[in-house]
Amino acid sequence: MLAMLETGGLLIWPLMICSLLALAIVLERTWVLFIQANRIAPRGLAQGLLRQLQQNPQLQQDLAQGRARTWLNEVAQDSPLGAVLASGLKQVAHGREQSKESIQEAAAHLVHELERFLNMLGTLASITPLLGLLGTVVGMIDVFAQLMLEGTGDARLLAGGISKALVTTAFGLGVAIPALLFHRFFIRRVGDLVVRMEQEAIHLLDELYPAKIANTRGDM
Repeated sequence: MLAMLETGGLLIWPLMICSLLALAIVLERTWVLFIQANRIAPRGLAQGLLRQLQQNPQLQQDLAQGRARTWLNEVAQDSPLGAVLASGLKQVAHGREQSKESIQEAAAHLVHELERFLNMLGTLASITPLLGLLGTVVGMIDVFAQLMLEGTGDARLLAGGISKALVTTAFGLGVAIPALLFHRFFIRRVGDLVVRMEQEAIHLLDELYPAKIANTRGDM
């Protein structure tokens, strides 16, 4: 590695910075999207909310009348999934379709949050091969400049110069390939999490509306 840094020229340093940024993003998103996945979408949260409503007719009536703001705020602060569920429940009094639209809107905002730094990771995967190629081009220019001065009598000089020039391309590809793989992997993970949360939210609405909430509204 040290030999690569010594022979790669000036452009090896921007590539090193890109590699460190990519590593930091991969570690941070792995922590958030996998290790802390249960904090984003706690299992059984929707069923727990449904039980609370079933066991508390007054809370269900307040929800149907749009007055359960305090409870909904507590639900929204519990987790990102709680925020998605609360956004749908806030619109229950206005009909199932309105609730569903609110859930989808909240999920769209959540996607933006979960994809934090992923655009940068994708950018790093795109620019590092170009930086590597630029380093190779600069290195080859130096090789041919030396050949013009010293001729082609020493084949080792030509081989050594080309080898040094290709170092940055190899380094750039070494950063770009895993960065691109992780970028695709994280995007898929975000999609899976959001779909799961939307499904839980829709399931909760199916249980509450129209059978229970509509009956509550009819009693008003």
